[in-house]
Amino acid sequence: MSRRWLWLLLPATALTLLATSSCSTTWPRRDPSGEILPTVTGTSLADDPVTLPDFGGGEPLLLLVGYVQAAQFDLDRWLLGLDQLGWQTRTLEVPTLPGMMPRMFRGFIDGGMRRGIPEEDWAAVVTVYGEAHKLAEFTGNEGTNNGRILLLDGDGRVVFYHDRGYSVASLNKLVAARAAVQ
Repeated sequence: MSRRWLWLLLPATALTLLATSSCSTTWPRRDPSGEILPTVTGTSLADDPVTLPDFGGGEPLLLLVGYVQAAQFDLDRWLLGLDQLGWQTRTLEVPTLPGMMPRMFRGFIDGGMRRGIPEEDWAAVVTVYGEAHKLAEFTGNEGTNNGRILLLDGDGRVVFYHDRGYSVASLNKLVAARAAVQ
């Protein structure tokens, strides 16, 4: 390989190193049950600003938080289970991307999500970038292939939390927790 090609590869390598080092903060997994969700602002794929937990408007709110694209498989199973039950509580899917690089590529990331999600569902997908570290610290973001499932009461307090992957038993516990906050 000629040295000319080496010079072309250096910027890409530097960008890759920057990307992996700028968003590599990991917080240990923790159960925030009983705590109030920190206030964070995101934007729906429909371009509407959303402030959590205020978006619940004093009503229960279910948040399906994912820190990496691989968590989508888990979140999709939760969404299917909820749909099969006829879930009526307001629910948001919350891709949460801490770090400088995701913020820099926000348009590209959101555009990719819009291409994979039907437009009628865009309002229910709220991406959090700038304040994403608050959610990551709140739930922990290690072992991120599983979503973080948070049911908030009308005051924004976590009344149900799960981060170990979808199961029917966990779904039933979520339903019971929702019934208790009515």
